[in-house]
Amino acid sequence: MNLHEYQAKALFADYGLPVPAGQVIRSLTELADAYQQLPTEACVVKAQIHAGARGKAGGVVLAKTLADAQAAAERLLGSALATHQTAGKALPVDALLIEQTLDIEHEYYLSLLLDRVTKRYCFVLSSEGGMDIEEVAAEQPEKIHRFSVDPLLGVMPYQAREMGFALGLTGTPFKALGHWLNQLYTLAVERDLMQVEINPLVSTADGQLIALDAKVNIDSNALYRQAGLLAQRDMRQEDAREAEASTHQLNYIALEGNIGCMVNGAGLAMATMDLIQLQGGQPANFLDVGGGTTPARVAAAFKLILSDPEVKAILVNIFGGIVRCDLIAEGIITAVKEVGLTLPVVVRLEGTNAELGRQMLADSGLSIEAANDLAQAAARVVELASQGGAQ
Repeated sequence: MNLHEYQAKALFADYGLPVPAGQVIRSLTELADAYQQLPTEACVVKAQIHAGARGKAGGVVLAKTLADAQAAAERLLGSALATHQTAGKALPVDALLIEQTLDIEHEYYLSLLLDRVTKRYCFVLSSEGGMDIEEVAAEQPEKIHRFSVDPLLGVMPYQAREMGFALGLTGTPFKALGHWLNQLYTLAVERDLMQVEINPLVSTADGQLIALDAKVNIDSNALYRQAGLLAQRDMRQEDAREAEASTHQLNYIALEGNIGCMVNGAGLAMATMDLIQLQGGQPANFLDVGGGTTPARVAAAFKLILSDPEVKAILVNIFGGIVRCDLIAEGIITAVKEVGLTLPVVVRLEGTNAELGRQMLADSGLSIEAANDLAQAAARVVELASQGGAQ
């Protein structure tokens, strides 16, 4: 789960990490009051969406006066903003962060992420922060510095010193870096964060290190123990189908193909999508209904697939171990009847009560094709999709 910039900065402030003074507004009537509370005459108007590269897309505006801020807010608030990180989709701008300007001396890059290889948190830093950090990583990799954190020891003083030297810090900012690294690590552990990115982290004329931007991603599997963060979830920034899936405890990711997939088990789902592509087709989604599914959840999954207008055919691939195939068949039949399905469906059932499940589908009187072999099922659903969904 992602947080907005203003939410992430509030989290930083809770852990004693400096951020610029700022106010969040959700209507133009709030702008004047927010502006008056800033310590500087100039301000920065920032569109709040779950994506980076907002500056290049016109979502971050430097305003020298209240009139300038008013013009920027009128343009941004209530609009939709697309950046190169939104995959062509424009996200709604429901809030703006009105923030003070700073006397910046240098911009740095700082991030903390969970490294699945080392199974540890890893810091990534660079002396070349700003909008073009991707180009720095590609063209000047020697300017990217990393270190992992031992979970038993935490951030060690020598690691902070090494990073300070690598970034070319001196004086007060050099000393402040250790505080930043320790507190970010503590924040990540206590709040179950998957990733934190600050681009840029800036040094100011008065010797402070301040987070000019902030991105935070929380481990969705840990949200049950992070009620305060869960309450800040912005569903309007998420794909509507993915948000709906989470309410049914389904793992769903929208893709760009035309073959709907419903599978139990993430590994089997990946293999199923690979087979579809091997046969020349394109999956419309990743959808794992889980091992302990129920007919109601299967019905919800079916409706979710059908909410995508690009879907021309559906492949259901179930291996009944924990979940019984007859329960899956019951859910499929229920969903098909409820939505009045006209698209072709290919079902491959194998495992516990597979014969019973196939018999239930055959006796349903519905237009559902059964397949015993996964490769055969994939080939057939690709054929049906290529025919525009005609059986």
